[in-house]
Amino acid sequence: MIEKGKAAAPSRAGDACLLDEVSVGLKKPQKELPCKFFYDEKGSALFDRICELEEYYPTRTELDIMSRNVGRITESLGPEVLLIELGSGSSIKTHLLLDHLQQQAGYIPVDISAEHLEQSVNRLQADYPALPIVPLAADYTRPLDLPEWKGSYRRKVIYFPGSTVGNFTPEQARAFLIRMARIAGPGGGLLIGVDLKKDLNVLHAAYNDREGVTAAFNLNILAHLNRRLGLTFDLKQWSHQAFYNSVHGRIEMHLVSRVAQQVHVDGSTIHFAAGETILTEYSYKYSIREVARLVSGIFDVQRVWTDVKEYFSVQYLTVS
Repeated sequence: MIEKGKAAAPSRAGDACLLDEVSVGLKKPQKELPCKFFYDEKGSALFDRICELEEYYPTRTELDIMSRNVGRITESLGPEVLLIELGSGSSIKTHLLLDHLQQQAGYIPVDISAEHLEQSVNRLQADYPALPIVPLAADYTRPLDLPEWKGSYRRKVIYFPGSTVGNFTPEQARAFLIRMARIAGPGGGLLIGVDLKKDLNVLHAAYNDREGVTAAFNLNILAHLNRRLGLTFDLKQWSHQAFYNSVHGRIEMHLVSRVAQQVHVDGSTIHFAAGETILTEYSYKYSIREVARLVSGIFDVQRVWTDVKEYFSVQYLTVS
């Protein structure tokens, strides 16, 4: 079960803050929405489907890296680890770690979708009945208060798979890494997935799949806002767009307004011209050297594992 008090229905005050965040984003010259709004229950399920698509290489590539190197990875982490996973999702990759970690101290999965998190934790608890699990439904992009841990452990290791660090701008990523280093504490570590730079055709296909699952995932952000905050987006008047911005080294995902239209948000009227876009996600791609520069002074890179094509990397960092 979700920790009491952490997975309760959203409060009016909490929704007011979210509404203000949406309003601010939609009033910018380049209108934008935080990508965390992708992950209601339906959005989380759609993302799980994306991870199974032929075109979407990151999940299967990361799983392959983890499978081939899990012994070396867990050896680097050491025994008696308190594992803290951010964006736990369906926790598929977590099984590999939990099966090989020595003298597991416990597991704290963190996810913004309470419903999705609870389902994942129930499955994990059935598979690992002796493992202490304390889930936390929270937005890890904001300052994070972990639940009190009463057991002993040798070190805290934050697990951040799936290349989600690419959703931050480099400046945001640095601020996020500083917060994670504080949570991990002296002697702690960060096991992180980082998507690498590669052929543009591979990148384009990964974010524009033939089945249209990514498009549905992108559009669901509007459905989520309609339902949760009472907005009035007409999903039929929006389309999915994703492309690689070579200047900034990132995939950009947008929603394109098919017609001139308006939406009322928090007492304001937001106007959209035909063809105008809402930016919903960045996905930065890095080289190995760029990752080292990104984390410099916050974490030290201890080990890097990649696939044969060097599409993706799993890296173990320790607090500087």
